[in-house]
Amino acid sequence: QVQLVESGGGLVQAGDSLRLSCATTSRTSYTDTMGWFRQAPGKEREFVAAIRWTDGNIYYADAVKGRFLISGDNAKNTVGLQMNSLKPEDTAVYYCAASVVGRMLSTTSGYDYWGQGTQVTVSS
Repeated sequence: QVQLVESGGGLVQAGDSLRLSCATTSRTSYTDTMGWFRQAPGKEREFVAAIRWTDGNIYYADAVKGRFLISGDNAKNTVGLQMNSLKPEDTAVYYCAASVVGRMLSTTSGYDYWGQGTQVTVSS
């Protein structure tokens, strides 16, 4: 069983930066990939970024490419999401997720474990 706990959300202004962190309660060797998703009110949960432990590959959604940076520390069992140049449309609850087999990484069905989420609000 993998438990994930997000932190770092908050209220910022457009153009500001924010860093989210995700701590896992089990060794990341049990998971192939860690990812971040977000869900805005009235919308479906959408992929943001992912990092694969096995080969170091990183993936981003087009909407955040060039602004967000995902990083991970396998030894510390943590994953971070540095969000720069934030826009009001980035407002959402952000979720950390873990994938055991590392497939379908841009879809929610590709992940086996989820955190409770942390709210990010970007004002204009």
